[in-house]
Amino acid sequence: MTAPKKLILNLFEMNCVSHITHGLWRLPGNNRHRFNEIGYWTELAQLAEAGGFDAIFLADVIGAYDVFGDSAAAALEEGLQIPNNDPMLVVPAMAAVTKNLGFGVTFSTSYEPPFAFARRMSTLDHLTDGRVGWNVVTSYLPNAARNFGLDDQIPHDTRFEIAEEYLEVLYKLWEGSWEDDAVVIDRENNLYTDPSKVHRIDHVGTHFSVAGPHLSQPSRQRTPVLFFATASSAGIARAAKHAEVVFTGGTQVRRVAAEARAAAVENGRRPDDIAFLVQAGVITARTQAEVDVKLALYRDHASKRGRLVHASIPFDALAHPLDRTLGEALAIDGKSQHPAAATLPRDKTIAEFLALIDESWSGPFFSAGTPEKVADDIERWLDEEGIDGINLRQYHSFDTLKDFVELIVPVLRRRGRLRESYVDGQSLRDRLFGEGDRLPDRHVARSYRPVVVGSSD
Repeated sequence: MTAPKKLILNLFEMNCVSHITHGLWRLPGNNRHRFNEIGYWTELAQLAEAGGFDAIFLADVIGAYDVFGDSAAAALEEGLQIPNNDPMLVVPAMAAVTKNLGFGVTFSTSYEPPFAFARRMSTLDHLTDGRVGWNVVTSYLPNAARNFGLDDQIPHDTRFEIAEEYLEVLYKLWEGSWEDDAVVIDRENNLYTDPSKVHRIDHVGTHFSVAGPHLSQPSRQRTPVLFFATASSAGIARAAKHAEVVFTGGTQVRRVAAEARAAAVENGRRPDDIAFLVQAGVITARTQAEVDVKLALYRDHASKRGRLVHASIPFDALAHPLDRTLGEALAIDGKSQHPAAATLPRDKTIAEFLALIDESWSGPFFSAGTPEKVADDIERWLDEEGIDGINLRQYHSFDTLKDFVELIVPVLRRRGRLRESYVDGQSLRDRLFGEGDRLPDRHVARSYRPVVVGSSD
């Protein structure tokens, strides 16, 4: 009998007040305002590890949402991803109070050179003993471009070209610059590192010129676990070459997975070299009556304006009658030609549009019910939707996490969907894929490893 597919379980977080649950920071007992405190992160990490989570997945942006109202004012009022701190800096604090929990951090390839980032990620891999992953993004906010000296966003295709070369540089640094036995620590001969086993990379490309060598000695994983978030054809092609975990969602999951797995094979990889995760919303309690009360409380505190700001909608839909079409509203507000309006469904009414973008309480990966009912839904997602895991959305910090750990995790374990305990000391990559700490030889990054005479590696 085939064992049931086990769930990859991540907590979806961001180093800010309001991540993706707009307005809910106001909920009674919510700790979101404590995001500046180290204690918030250590408590969060310990709770997640107690529940057997694979990782805390940290989102990030490097700009403000300033399309709505032509300024960042609404985002600031809502606390919507501003104020916002660096995700990488909270990882060591969380790692220090845990033994097995992994960490995925988001970092953009668009605006900062790769050499310094390579060292920061290697440092995290050392400090966590191989428990980190990198969510590879190219940044999409116009304000982010202006923050780094540009007049406007880098064109989409150019951002992807930069990302491709960025990854090439990183692979050369992480995989190729240092041989595994370069560090000898020979005290008698005052030799810490054998210089013949450390190599410059001398990369000269279209966007970057990097001499090397990498400043960090090889970390446990060398290259962190590679996360990509995508549903587009171009993104799928990139993920098929590079990604180990793809974060996608909505009704497109099966299509994205099928296309990415087929393309992975074309890149010399195996279909199961890529795992597919979705953002999932879960609201649970011991009885359905308690669930209903909690859901009503959350929806009552939710901010529709926050959702509009987050979606970079170029006009205030809430200022129009619900039966007016988007096309009419855009014309009235003089926003018909705004770049952010290009893909809006102009034939939809305001009411239909507001329902369309309010994804927090519906969709294929939302479940509000008793622990047994939620576990049923998660099993269906695994078996029928074909996902491999979830990034759990936090409606309330820390009640969402506590509810999942106390009520749902035991049910999933009874059903064989979640491991009973960690294998102590596993790297994040080995836990996710069971093939050791390093990338397999079939991954493109391995082609940048140095050729060592007499070695089969």
